[in-house]
Amino acid sequence: MKRVLLLASIILLASCAPKKFNEKWLKAESPNTFKARFETTKGNFDIVARRAWSPKGVDRLYQLIKNKYYDDLAIFRVVPDFVAQFGIHNDSLINKSWRENGIDDEPVLAKNEAMSISFARGGVNTRSNQIFINLKDNYRLDELAYSGVTGFPVIAKVIAGKENVLKFYDGYGDTLGRKQDSIVQFGNTYLREKFPKVDYIIKAYFIK
Repeated sequence: MKRVLLLASIILLASCAPKKFNEKWLKAESPNTFKARFETTKGNFDIVARRAWSPKGVDRLYQLIKNKYYDDLAIFRVVPDFVAQFGIHNDSLINKSWRENGIDDEPVLAKNEAMSISFARGGVNTRSNQIFINLKDNYRLDELAYSGVTGFPVIAKVIAGKENVLKFYDGYGDTLGRKQDSIVQFGNTYLREKFPKVDYIIKAYFIK
């Protein structure tokens, strides 16, 4: 009888535990326009996303925010006068689940101007979970061709808190851009031990 009760308790706890990933989340379609707030270690910044700029890209951003992907997420790559990049989840399984579900490529319809946001990508259909904020006008990213793709489609723009984005620690430069495998494997523990000045997104959520 005790074993039956123990098994029932385990099943109940498992059913109540929050899901780390569900493929159904990938089917959620964003509103035509939405706003979101990112709370960070340097203060908040707000964004507006418009589906007309990149329907699949904006859908993915919406899915990530809706499912709390950005909780305790490192802004690991901040290159002065270029970009601030983030999107590697502290939980390697969560990171892998989103990364392996890349979205279809789309054309660049809005310019990569200062404070615009685009997905990072390394080839065909690889936009998935990493995004970057342009810290200046990076118009060359509109037409940059490599690995079978051209440009970085803009999905959103920072509309408030620009001053906080510009405070993200950039002393590591592109060092952590070259250490992504270690970040994926060891998560925030690795970053906090080896690169203690990295800033973090505390959480992100929709606003009116």
